[in-house]
Amino acid sequence: MRHKVDGRLFGRPANQRKALLRGLVTALLDNQRIETTVAKAKETKRIAERMITFGIKGDLHSKRQVLSYVTDRAVASKLFSEIAPRFSGRNGGYLRLVQTRNRLKDSAPMAVLEFIDYDKIKQSKGKDKKEEKAEKKEKA
Repeated sequence: MRHKVDGRLFGRPANQRKALLRGLVTALLDNQRIETTVAKAKETKRIAERMITFGIKGDLHSKRQVLSYVTDRAVASKLFSEIAPRFSGRNGGYLRLVQTRNRLKDSAPMAVLEFIDYDKIKQSKGKDKKEEKAEKKEKA
C-alpha cells in the first residue's frame, strides 16, 4: 500500500532523481521559466516554492539549506538578493504551472513552470532594450 508515500519516482534511482530535480530547480531560479513534462514540473514546483520560502526567511540556516540543494552558488545568491524580495509580502504561490502542447516525439504532456510575475519582468526587460536602442541611435 502506498499510504502517505510522497513524491514521484520518475522510474529512476534515487540519486538520479535527486540530480534531475536539483538541476530543474537551479534552472528555474536562474532563468525564471522552464519547460518540462507536467509530472516533473509539479515535483519541481514543490521544491522551488520551498527554496523561495527559505530565501524570504534569509537567515543563516535558510541560506545553508538552499546551498545544500541548489547546484550553483551564483543562483543561490540571486535567490536571496533578487527573487526573494519580490515575494516578501506573499505567503506561498510563487510559481505558475501552465500546461502546453504534447511533445511531438513521444506525446508526453508538457508544461511551462514560471514565476507569477514573469510577464512583468519580461515587459520591463523589453522596455530597457528599447531604451538602449534609442540611446544608441541618438549617439550615432
